[in-house]
Amino acid sequence: MIHRIVKMEFDPSKVEEFLSNFEENKSKIRAFAGCYKLKLLQDKHNTNIFFTYSDWVDSESLENYRNSELFKGVWAKTKVLFNAKPVAWSTKIVDSE
Repeated sequence: MIHRIVKMEFDPSKVEEFLSNFEENKSKIRAFAGCYKLKLLQDKHNTNIFFTYSDWVDSESLENYRNSELFKGVWAKTKVLFNAKPVAWSTKIVDSE
């Protein structure tokens, strides 16, 4: 299982545009083969900072998504809204209750 975290910081005037794009595509991403879960988180104090948290069956599933037309379309509309470089991590759970 791969847990993917992506931090995105947007131009404050572009937040609504990002949220609209996310709303339009979230069901498609969640239905993509190998995706177990997709969450969108917003920083409590810096409301133009968001995180996606997604669970993937394995690295291959994540890479298949990242190479898909769905990802390319979503990312093309998202990356032009940033005011800082996004940061992504692929993680595994070391300990959990």
